[in-house]
Order: sequence, then structure tokens, then C-alpha cells
Amino acid sequence: MEYYYWIGLKAVPGIGNVAFRRLLERFDSPEIVLKASPADLSGVRGIHPGVIEGIKSGAWHRFAEEECRKLETSAARLVTYVSHDYPKTLFEIPDPPPFLYVKGELRSHELSIAIVGSRRATSYGLLTTGKLSEALAGHGVCVVSGMARGVDTAAHKGALHAGGRSIGVLGCGVDGIYPPENRALFEQMAAKGCLVSEFPLGTQPLAENFPRRNRIISGLSSGVLVVEAAEKSGSLITAQYALEHGRDVFAVPGNISFATSRGCNRLIKQGAKLVDCVEDILEELPEYARVSADTPLFQPPPRTFALTPKEAAIYELLACSPLHIDDIISQTELTAGEVSSMLLHLELKGAVTPLPGTHYAVA
Repeated sequence: MEYYYWIGLKAVPGIGNVAFRRLLERFDSPEIVLKASPADLSGVRGIHPGVIEGIKSGAWHRFAEEECRKLETSAARLVTYVSHDYPKTLFEIPDPPPFLYVKGELRSHELSIAIVGSRRATSYGLLTTGKLSEALAGHGVCVVSGMARGVDTAAHKGALHAGGRSIGVLGCGVDGIYPPENRALFEQMAAKGCLVSEFPLGTQPLAENFPRRNRIISGLSSGVLVVEAAEKSGSLITAQYALEHGRDVFAVPGNISFATSRGCNRLIKQGAKLVDCVEDILEELPEYARVSADTPLFQPPPRTFALTPKEAAIYELLACSPLHIDDIISQTELTAGEVSSMLLHLELKGAVTPLPGTHYAVA
């Protein structure tokens, strides 16, 4: 029942990701939020009477109890945004989830590339995906995708075949298996990589879940490679998120006669980098270095620090851009004294670094 109040607070109608984190900025823990007085809750920006009524009604209790029981039997766990193993790159997207459901090993920082594409991929698309995924894994790059049919499946299998890591981001609960023919792959991913979802256990793979899932795929990655995509493909949504999140976008050119090539070819026309070998991706990554073939290319520094909710509020702001201390104060629910104290704590953790003129940035 460790996460009872986390699950309960997220279940209150009207509390999205932003409101959840804003409440924790003020009250420090979900338990304190759920026990706070209406007068104290109303002092938090964006918390309207309907939300307060939802908290005070206690209707969230039943859902939280059931979800905790499911967690105990599902082999899944919760990783909250204040945990040391919550991926820090997710703080760079506009609405990072306050917690993720996880099966397998989730790391707070690892160099990752997302590979996405058509569910109805051609043999060319599947072979190309497998080749590039294996090559990335061979260079120590984690491959992120969405566990769907086609390109996603080929990306995960390629990374695992090369002995590398892969993360599958689901549009359903982590206790579900979709598509059903990927049961063996789901088991391999949980054992050798990681499965994550922001959706509660038992959530079905509804169409509206996948666009939200795609922003997590982008947020976990340094760049997004689109292998095959039709003109109105969901993969292009992931590419759009990548651009909004400041990630690189790569695309594999395709046969102009195939509908599954039109999305990729259009991305290239619009400025995505054309990829025909793994070096086209590696050379765009800041960690890239040419070393001997026997040496892994990437050895990113460990960033496994945990955060308090107040520290996380500041870290999230700085993950987007460096800021002056006055701007940090004005954009959070914190006092000037709290901001100064939290910045010092973050410096000591190696999470942020001071810049001239009382500006701060993520380390």
C-alpha cells in the first residue's frame, strides 16, 4: 500500500499531471494533499471547487485500494517522479506523468533512440528496422518503441537480439498484452528491458491512449527515427512531439510507389535527417565519439538522484531552459526562501549548476 495515496490523488476527477505536481509543490506528499482542508486546497493555482469536492468526497478510496491489490499480483511497480530511477528526460516534456507503471529495469538516465513506424510495414521496413535497431544496441544505445505490430516489434526484437536494452511504452496497462501475438516479446522485454505505461492496470488499448503514449516515447529519447509511415500515421504524431520537445528527427527514405513511404519522405523534405546507416544517427548525438569497435560508444554519467516534490518543480522548469532565480520563484508555488534552499540542495546532488547572474541550469 506504499503508493495508495499517489494512486488515489491521480484518480480524483479534474486532477491531471500538472495539477498533481502543483499540489505536491505546496503540500509535499499526496497523503497531505488528500487530508488538507478545502481552504488550504483552494489556495493552489488551478484547483477549483469541483476538484476540492472530488478530494473530500473520498470516492478515490475504492479505486486506490483495488489498484494496490492489482499491483501486488501483477509483478509491476510504480516509479514516481521523485524517485531516483524516474527518467530525468521526461521532465523536458510539457506534462510528464507523476508516476509510471513499470515492469523490468527503468533507468533514470540512458542514451535512447525511439524507432517508430507502420503497423503494416513492408519486408523492406522490417529488415531495415531490425538492422538499425541491432546496430544502435551494439553501440550501447537503448531502443524505445511502442510494442505495436510491424516496425515497433521489429525494433524491440532487434535490440534484444543484439544483447542491448529496449523500452516498450504501452497504450494500455502494463498487465495487458497487445497485440496478443507478442506475448513472448512482452515476457522478454520485462526480463531484459523494460515495459512502461502511465495508464492504470487493466486499461484497454483504446485508440485515444496512443497519442498520449507517443509523447512518452519521445520524452524518453534523444531522437526519433521513423522507418515507414503513411501520410496520416500515428508515427508522425511522435515525430511532431519530438520536434516540440527539442529532439532530433530522423527518417528512412522509402519507395515512392508505396503508401507507407509517403510520411517518411515528407519528413525528409521538411528537414528530418535522411538515414541509411546507423552512423547517420550516431553522429548527431552529443555523446558520440569515434573509438575502437570493441569499446561501447556511450558511457553517460550516472544521474540517479531522487527529488523532493519542491526540488522536482524547479528541476522541471530548468530542464526546459536555464532561468534566473526570480523567474523560478514566479513560476512555482514556492517562496523565495524555499527556492534558494532547493537550488542549494539540487546543486549538492549534482542536478543543477549555477550560471553567472544568478541563473541556473540543469547540470
